[in-house]
Amino acid sequence: MDRRKLIVSGLVTAAAPSLVRAQPVSSQPLPPAEAPPAPNGQPAYPSAGPTGQGGPSTYSQDEIVTNVSDFLGVTAEAAGAAVERLFANNGRPTAYIAGEEGSGSFVLGLRYGRGLLYMKDRQPLEVFWQGPSIGWDWGGNASRVFTLCYNLQVPEMIFQRYPGVEGSAYLVGGLGVNYQRAEDITLAPIRAGVGLRLGANVGYLAYTRKRSYIPF
Repeated sequence: MDRRKLIVSGLVTAAAPSLVRAQPVSSQPLPPAEAPPAPNGQPAYPSAGPTGQGGPSTYSQDEIVTNVSDFLGVTAEAAGAAVERLFANNGRPTAYIAGEEGSGSFVLGLRYGRGLLYMKDRQPLEVFWQGPSIGWDWGGNASRVFTLCYNLQVPEMIFQRYPGVEGSAYLVGGLGVNYQRAEDITLAPIRAGVGLRLGANVGYLAYTRKRSYIPF
């Protein structure tokens, strides 16, 4: 009896290695690791760039204050007072125009200007503007003008006629501001010193690719 048990035990021991080798090994890949969450609840991947679904880039308040102060030659305090009010009413602009203009008025006025349109990640675009106006002053002047542009998605959308928004002209920090609007695009020209002439801004300005001496 002991001899039979010894024989059976030997047979089992001999067959064990082949059974182990015959056992299949799993080749399934490990599940992919999850990306760590972005801070502050932001998505892990950024949205589209300036020309993608995320829309054009905008300018911060500090950027505009610095540019207005440098271009118009006014103090940072004066520029900040005007820009702060514009940002409070309209938010961050998508573009701005820095240029020069001349105007004259005797009840009926005319205004001509030329400048560069700036948008982030795009080349500056030269623009011209001209238009009639009605005001309570007379005479002529030449001045610099810094125009904030809101909801301007692509530079070419600037080329159209912008009527002045009645009752929108005001003075703040020694700078004159008024609004012009066409469809969803709003322009906010900022003028300094003798170039204010807010009364002459009741009218419209046509922005064009080339100079036009016919303001109508």
